[in-house]
Amino acid sequence: MVVDSTAGHPASPLEPLAIRRTSLVRRIADASRGAEEGVWRTAGRVAVTLPVVALVFAVSVLAVKAYPAIRVNGWNFLTGTKWTYGSGYAATIHTDGVAHPQGSSFGALTIIVGTLQSSAIALIIAVPISIGAAFALTERMPSWLSRPLGFAIEVLAGVPSVVIGLWGLITLGPVLARDVYPILGKHMPDVPVLDYFRGATGEGEGLLTAGLVLGLMIIPIIASTTRDLFDQVPPLPKEGATALGMTEWEVANKITVPWVRSGIIGASVLGLGRALGETVAVALVSGSEIHYAPNIFGTMTTIAATILTQLDGAQSDGTGFAVATLAELALVLAVISVLVNLAARAVIRRTSALGPTVGPN
Repeated sequence: MVVDSTAGHPASPLEPLAIRRTSLVRRIADASRGAEEGVWRTAGRVAVTLPVVALVFAVSVLAVKAYPAIRVNGWNFLTGTKWTYGSGYAATIHTDGVAHPQGSSFGALTIIVGTLQSSAIALIIAVPISIGAAFALTERMPSWLSRPLGFAIEVLAGVPSVVIGLWGLITLGPVLARDVYPILGKHMPDVPVLDYFRGATGEGEGLLTAGLVLGLMIIPIIASTTRDLFDQVPPLPKEGATALGMTEWEVANKITVPWVRSGIIGASVLGLGRALGETVAVALVSGSEIHYAPNIFGTMTTIAATILTQLDGAQSDGTGFAVATLAELALVLAVISVLVNLAARAVIRRTSALGPTVGPN
């Protein structure tokens, strides 16, 4: 008979079975906890690796698809300005073993320049407005007003680009061409470098309209991110600067903005990435003309818009060379995006090392 030594009573014959069951459950739980760390480590590695793998896969597919066009177009693709599909009725010719229509010639310099111009205009417009809006929401407005306005900015970020593009085409562009652009061109100083701001304003489709629409689309991205950054600035440095006699402008200029300048640069790069790759809205308001904009109001196109508008016609090329050329154009856009992000990382690394400044420099 098994005796319970603590109470002096016989132990139940079921107790050893219960102890064994408890021990089994405990061993399973311990094994699960031991494997939990390995599961989380593996999941983290997969989460970090997956975006890189996706990027490498996408670029590799583009490179493979674009390889025939790269062989034929050569460096002229980056320096040339002629864009023609050639004759679909003439005999197909072969260059370096690649079939393409006779007379086809593709130079994307005007398209690349249009992409950079429109994105630069969008960034010049969006960054100051976004920083000002974020600063007003976090530092100047009461919470009962800043919360609905902040929500409105976030909602604006979710509006489909085709809606904004259509609004720009039928409303914003014509109004600007009729009431704003003529005044802007008329009052520009008589300086040769500003001649680009003069000339025919057209019907509202063109470079400046595309830049304004892109700026409107990236303002919510930059403003929302910058607002969250401003909320993270600790109050003590700002209160200390105010106690030292700094004005509100000096506090913002010397404390708040420098404290989060790396984040602002990162937010601006996010907006720039959106501007570089925007497709439908730009295709609607730019005019989609493959040439240099004769002035800031003239029609032009971008890489993403060109791929959208030219893809249907390119698929009619039986040799597949036109589609390969569009793949090469997409590869150029991918390279531009990567270079922009690398440059932004270098700037962020440099500015992060400087640290915020207090007081006059």
